[in-house]
Amino acid sequence: MKRKTTFSQAEKLAAIALLLAIPLFQVATWLAQIPLVLFLLLCFIAPFFPQWGFFLPIVSKSITKSKGVALTFDDGPSPLSTPILLNLLELYNFKATFFVIGKKAEKYPNLIADILAGGHTIGNHSWQHDNLLMLRSKKKLGQDIRKTQEVLNRFGIQTLVFRPPAGITNPRLKSVLQNENLLTVTFSCRPFDHGNKKITNLAERVLGRLKPGNIILLHDIAPTTKHNIAIWQKEIETLFTGLQSNIYEVQPLEALIGSPVMIPLQGFPSKIEA
Repeated sequence: MKRKTTFSQAEKLAAIALLLAIPLFQVATWLAQIPLVLFLLLCFIAPFFPQWGFFLPIVSKSITKSKGVALTFDDGPSPLSTPILLNLLELYNFKATFFVIGKKAEKYPNLIADILAGGHTIGNHSWQHDNLLMLRSKKKLGQDIRKTQEVLNRFGIQTLVFRPPAGITNPRLKSVLQNENLLTVTFSCRPFDHGNKKITNLAERVLGRLKPGNIILLHDIAPTTKHNIAIWQKEIETLFTGLQSNIYEVQPLEALIGSPVMIPLQGFPSKIEA
């Protein structure tokens, strides 16, 4: 299932800026600079808006008719937090997508196996969550994403979705993801928990922002102390209870994005439960 190539907003606006600049140059040089400067300004600020598909197609909320919400967890797996999440997801009968770090997936293969055994899906979240990844060369960006894909392939799956660290994108990412047949999926509801460093009222912050079709961003990272882990676990339980009684049904991510999150690799026993 090869994804269709389309022109990005950046590519379309670049052409418009150039077409505007040419006739303006005939009037005055400084006038020709205005559309070009405005375009460069957009290129500078666009990466910091995770829901804005400026450089490439981005899915941040439901693009189907689904009014459900999807649970996603970033930055795992973790031996301290992943088992807690899997137990709670099973208890509440929710299916989630784990956007995993390649380096951690390689270190904790049993946890990746547990995620798959629970009927959940897995996405690519880069090799080591380099916050400056989008400043790297296209070659290094491609190597980072491909390395994570290769680790996940060992589990008999090919993931079809990628979430960039911090949701930041760049112009080079589009062609890299096309080569890997990956779709960028970000989020539309987040509690700004800073990787589970700010867990007070976590559930309330999510439920207070929740809207139909939201993709919820949470983290599969253990807080720093046992006491905080217990508080975080209670917040997740409160959130799940709220979601269970909410009018918005918790659905698998693929129901919101209208395409599979991952597929089984040929020659491997299927790790994807129906």
